[in-house]
Amino acid sequence: MTEVKSAITIEQINSCFETMHILRPHLKHESFVQTIVEMQKRGYHLIYIEENGKTVAASGYRYTEHLAWGKVIYIDDLVTHTEYRKKGFSHQLLDYICNEAGKKDCDAVHLDSGPSRFDAHKLYHRYGFNITSHHFALSIKK
Repeated sequence: MTEVKSAITIEQINSCFETMHILRPHLKHESFVQTIVEMQKRGYHLIYIEENGKTVAASGYRYTEHLAWGKVIYIDDLVTHTEYRKKGFSHQLLDYICNEAGKKDCDAVHLDSGPSRFDAHKLYHRYGFNITSHHFALSIKK
């Protein structure tokens, strides 16, 4: 099993860009590190897995508290590089996050997933996640 690492340094954060860009193609390489650093100041955690010196999977999460859910970890991002899928890396990142949730006495782990991400949905169902709501969004910036 490979080690899950926290991306804290500029180099570590930068190493996650290529993989994270697969999930978030709107991201720009030139602003990625600064965006992550600013998000980390507000509680975002970026973790990753390397294989042969290449970041092959990454996840971003934060601790939140809600009247509806209680204290939870919310997973913003979870992605495995296309070439490295089906090797258990996402499962390993989920294990890490769920372990962190247990350490912090969280009630649950939550995430949203795009409706067409069928392979991701299979992973979440196999892991034990349930579909508990519909997520609605209203764009303010046009």
